[in-house]
Amino acid sequence: AITTAIKQMVKAVLFGSTFTTAKPLTHLTLMHREALIKQKIESYKKTGAAEGGITGAGGFLMSLADFPLLLGIKMKMLFDIAAVYGYDVKDYRERLFILHIFQLAFSSKEESQNVFVKMQDWDNKAHQLPTNIDEFDWLTFQQQYRDYIDLAKLAQMLPFVGAAVGAVANYKLIDKLGKTAMMSYRMRYFSLQYASITTDEPYNRMLGN
Repeated sequence: AITTAIKQMVKAVLFGSTFTTAKPLTHLTLMHREALIKQKIESYKKTGAAEGGITGAGGFLMSLADFPLLLGIKMKMLFDIAAVYGYDVKDYRERLFILHIFQLAFSSKEESQNVFVKMQDWDNKAHQLPTNIDEFDWLTFQQQYRDYIDLAKLAQMLPFVGAAVGAVANYKLIDKLGKTAMMSYRMRYFSLQYASITTDEPYNRMLGN
């Protein structure tokens, strides 16, 4: 069920209009953007905690059934964060970056290093991708993406032991994903500002090392 949900999520992110979002914000300072983003993350944490509590109270089978919804809450947050940082998610290359953020948060420690390398200097790398999504080999990407996600880590979203545990787990996971997103977009911001960024320092900060 989890593997299928991941497959559907990738397709929905790349092709769907499920995760509608506001227009990119422009002419704001980084400090102002991040103040707005922190408010959004707090709001999503409360929403996720409520949803986790409901599915947890319903038991494991209900948790599996609602797993796509739990994924959707987290993905919608990433789309909103991208817009506040000023990125237009109508461009599928920005959606790829969002998928990498999710992957970074839910990959094994070893694989997260590889994901981080892919995300570095993204604005230059994105220009090397086809501008038309129909020319992008998304099926291969989808397969590799699904294989690299740490399913055990992702399964932490499933509230196994009742409503309280489900609420707390979702709250923490959304907090982690939000912080990962902020660090990822900060990396892009400073990379564009200074045209250089080290590999190890931001990676270690992002992982909390």
